[in-house]
Amino acid sequence: MTISRRVARPLLAAMFIAGGIDAIRSPEGKVDAASAVTRPLARRIPALPQDAETLVKLNGVVQAGAGILMATGRFRRLAALALIASIIPTTYAGHRFWEESDDAVRAQQLTHLLKNLGLLGGLILAAVDTEGAPSLEWRAKRRAHQVGTAVAMGRAVGGSENHRIGELLAVAHHHLPAG
Repeated sequence: MTISRRVARPLLAAMFIAGGIDAIRSPEGKVDAASAVTRPLARRIPALPQDAETLVKLNGVVQAGAGILMATGRFRRLAALALIASIIPTTYAGHRFWEESDDAVRAQQLTHLLKNLGLLGGLILAAVDTEGAPSLEWRAKRRAHQVGTAVAMGRAVGGSENHRIGELLAVAHHHLPAG
């Protein structure tokens, strides 16, 4: 792991760990704002708890847990996806600047919304970061091409069995996603 990743992940995760722990310990201050999101969400997904306080605490657990995983580099891409799923409703519920009548409060809420969008951008990058290694899709396509080339060369040398294998691999290679 590069030094930049070793430093960046805990920095990105710090806000989620602190915010998650705060939501678990003191959910009361977030319940009213969260209700704008939790009520419609709980109606659409009956398996979710119906009260906003429990959902705020659950969101805090996700943020703290995924933040710790991100900071330590464990399951980093899955942790980033969990934090993405958490920050979107949190931002929508907590920073509704368009509803504020006071200009100073509106400006503060807009700043927090933009900060969260920046965090979201960092999480998106973390979710797709392969640490410089080729993606699984790229490796599969490359291997299929190598096998297809080897089979085609074997087919040129002869044998009907090589021809059948080559046809099967060509069909399989054709059905791989383009990229």
